[in-house]
Amino acid sequence: MPFQVKADRIKIIEVLENLIVNAIHYGNVGGQVNVGLYTLENKLLVEITDDGPGIGEEHLTRVFERFYRVDKHRTRSTGGTGLGLSIVKHIIEAHQQQIGIRSTEGKGATFWFTLQRAI
Repeated sequence: MPFQVKADRIKIIEVLENLIVNAIHYGNVGGQVNVGLYTLENKLLVEITDDGPGIGEEHLTRVFERFYRVDKHRTRSTGGTGLGLSIVKHIIEAHQQQIGIRSTEGKGATFWFTLQRAI
């Protein structure tokens, strides 16, 4: 079923690229990344789920902070700068929408965000 949202196309592509690349990067080798789209009354819910090691509860409130890294052992040569999720959050909030994460350590992570539907 086709739908339209009120959003900056380029910025939302940046959000999707960042979240999908992270899911691939942190998912299990040979694992799966799932992208789900769900229509709500006046919003679209987008979920990106990986099957990786998940994120411990103590990190969930901080993953969107600039330069915060769950895995402190990764270096710049093997990982990013720690800015990607912060940028994603900024873009979604600039659209006056919500973003969040659900995760259980050892069972993967789901990043989600909403977009305003153009009704």
